[in-house]
Amino acid sequence: MSFFGGISVKHTKYLQASLAGVLALASGAAYAQAAPAADNTTQDIVVTGLRASLRDAINAKRAAMVVTETISSKDIGVLPDVTIADSLARLPGVTATRDRGNASQASVRGLGPRLVLGLVNGREVASSEPDRNVRWEIYPSEAVSGVTVYKSQGADLIAGGVAATIDIRTIRPLDYSGPKLTARAGAQMNDPGFKIPGYDTVGTRGSLQYVTRLSDNLGLALGGSYQQQKNGYASFQGWGYNNADAGNSPPTYNGQAVYAPWGAQTEVKALKETRWSTTGALQWKDGDHWDASLDVLYSNVKINEKQFQQWFGGWGDWGGTIPDSTYQAGKFTLAGRDIVGATVDNWKTTTTNVIAKYVEDKTLFATGFNTRYRGEDVTVKFDGSYSQALRKNTWSALEWVLYPQSVTFNTAANVVPSITTPVDLTAASAQSFAGQGLTGPQRLQDTLGAAQVDLQYKLHGGIISSLNAGLRFSNRVKSFDSQTGGTVSVKGTPAFSSFSTAGGGFTAPNMLYADYDAIAALNVANTTRDKSQFWRVREDNFEGYVQAELLGNAGSVPFYGNVGVRFIDVTTHSGAYQGVTQWDNAANANVTSYNPVNSTNHYFRALPSLNLNFDLQPTLKLRAGVARVMARPPLDELRASQNLSYYPSSGYLAGSAGNPSLKPFMATQGDLSLEWYFHKDAVVALAGYYKDVSTSIGYTTYPVNIGGTTYQITGPANGKGGYVAGTEVSLSTPFWFVPALEKFGVYANVALLDSNLRELSPVSNPFPAVGLTAFTGQLDLWYSDHGIDARVGLKRHSPQTVIFGWDASKLTRLQSETNLGVSVSYAITKAISLRVQANNLTNQAARFYYANDPNQLARYEKYGPSYLADVTVKF
Repeated sequence: MSFFGGISVKHTKYLQASLAGVLALASGAAYAQAAPAADNTTQDIVVTGLRASLRDAINAKRAAMVVTETISSKDIGVLPDVTIADSLARLPGVTATRDRGNASQASVRGLGPRLVLGLVNGREVASSEPDRNVRWEIYPSEAVSGVTVYKSQGADLIAGGVAATIDIRTIRPLDYSGPKLTARAGAQMNDPGFKIPGYDTVGTRGSLQYVTRLSDNLGLALGGSYQQQKNGYASFQGWGYNNADAGNSPPTYNGQAVYAPWGAQTEVKALKETRWSTTGALQWKDGDHWDASLDVLYSNVKINEKQFQQWFGGWGDWGGTIPDSTYQAGKFTLAGRDIVGATVDNWKTTTTNVIAKYVEDKTLFATGFNTRYRGEDVTVKFDGSYSQALRKNTWSALEWVLYPQSVTFNTAANVVPSITTPVDLTAASAQSFAGQGLTGPQRLQDTLGAAQVDLQYKLHGGIISSLNAGLRFSNRVKSFDSQTGGTVSVKGTPAFSSFSTAGGGFTAPNMLYADYDAIAALNVANTTRDKSQFWRVREDNFEGYVQAELLGNAGSVPFYGNVGVRFIDVTTHSGAYQGVTQWDNAANANVTSYNPVNSTNHYFRALPSLNLNFDLQPTLKLRAGVARVMARPPLDELRASQNLSYYPSSGYLAGSAGNPSLKPFMATQGDLSLEWYFHKDAVVALAGYYKDVSTSIGYTTYPVNIGGTTYQITGPANGKGGYVAGTEVSLSTPFWFVPALEKFGVYANVALLDSNLRELSPVSNPFPAVGLTAFTGQLDLWYSDHGIDARVGLKRHSPQTVIFGWDASKLTRLQSETNLGVSVSYAITKAISLRVQANNLTNQAARFYYANDPNQLARYEKYGPSYLADVTVKF
């Protein structure tokens, strides 16, 4: 099928296995259809609660045109609902990474958040992340009526989801059939297993949702939510290794280069995260012809994080010879070529106590107007939207340095990390004020406006049931600014104490404690722009599509589907500064000069797609799809900024830069899914997919000619791609076939994946691509009856590559995780219900490592179990 670019036939064992499973399941289901079936549909018993939410999700999946996974409005909030990402992570092939203990960003089918397109009510929205990623915790679950994950692509979907497209839907009042007023209030708590002085781990949570019909044709929905979450946890962080991959000069041992850690730090964070949100929707209908709606979403998240850190440095050993340098005979441990443990004497190590504060304030405003006219054969839709995301953040710190007699560390793979020293690092006599640290204030802003028109014309007779076409234009502007020149000073006489991190998950000395607000004075009144960090990217995106909807019979088998092509025309404009640092003889110092730079890029892509759905039996559906898909480059990586070091006498001509000429991620994918709806509340599905990724994006070092000089630039670049192949099996059913257990049920899925897709670094041993997870599995056991909804859920994923933080060049490998959660709710009356939840009961450690090497520890954190108890009142 050259029209679609051709899917490679090599390495297709997962797709072949899926096909074999599809055929086996089809034959078994067909046999079941031929045999006399138990009558389980004659009595239409009304179900509510968890069972109803699962039924809604099954019905939505069954009615979809493409391969999808769905969460219904009733399902969200059952287990757990601190963030939407918690609910997404239960779906087949979806993995959520945690940030500050909360599920945050989602990877789908082995591809990371950069390749997941997030929508709200079918619209692309602005993001407070530097790239395009969506941090799902900014969306309050109380405002959501449903979520659809599109795993295969149709021409009528906005382009951008090589991994998947996730569409969050808010309430449409005339389509809503629940209670008019829903109020919820409760408390939540995180248990880190240790005590931070003066820190209370209990937070609050509340929401109010009102939906009413103002008339037969006009509906109104208004809502708001508040959440204050407190999560204090400890963190052990490695600073990376001195190795040749980074262009360093590592030490040698027995004539061979070995890799020494630069240092490490321990940290305790006392986090208070507050989220306010408001939602509104106004919907009008005029019979079957007109439908118009206006919706608004506003969400504000404030993070106030007090940090207590100890920095342990001086371990890197630049070009030394062991044992005549930092590491002495008998005092270090090698694992392969990595130094994973040692005792370092005081003349080679320093310890710095740090008392810091991080504040972040991010907002999202999204609104849109949608109207539809439906005639006898013609349907016309218009949608206009605007969204803005803004993030402001500052990190500030005070530092005290001391020189212990010795420090002993152990950061080897498969052991709990530790740092010990014979010195009391919190003793007042050991403190020597070292100064201050400050990052920011920083400001990121993203605005996105879009307009879309869709037209459908129905045909009568023939295989083509309708012709669809549409046009969309969006303008997006994202910018980042950082200030410099502020100061932090000690205010008054510090009152120090200490506390232990025992129970935090690792062994470390006691932490120095003081109230940051009481001892620090922050002055940012006279800061100036840090031109080395400034960038602004504008993206003008024209899209159009034509699509034919298909309806007919293949022999005796009914089928429906669509075939079409989407056209993408994108122009980007990037503005920033070029900074050149060189030696100035007159100033007798290094001097950096800045000049504005601008760049423009353009690309056009055609994305054909074909989706077919065959109703093999009344309860058996086979789906097949093939499509060319793309994801636009991350906006921050399109920056035109260049920070260059010009030292021709020493031959050092290097720097870091963005890449305004990046091409988009591109892939050709095939999907096959067989779904057997063997009961009105049950489905078993087997899906296989193959993605031939022709173009990827990663970080590497490459030569660039700038102004006639060739520099070695480290920055984003296009990679060669690879393949991703996978199989997914899911089951959702009550135990209706066992009379004593018919109120119990199971929701389970397993996803297996194989891929050769790699990042571009490290050069000697590249990471698997961000998001690739060879195994994900979910097992939920539930009970729903007599007003009780109970659920126990277990989620596991195998190791995956992640971007930790905002810098896509900082790749780490996250080891496998298993998470156990429990939820129980009880309806005291039809109007009042109680609920308790517990999540992360295994207190799963999050362990990350550098350089695709488990012995090079990057981060080790245990967030502790979290608990929620609330009451819901409905009228």
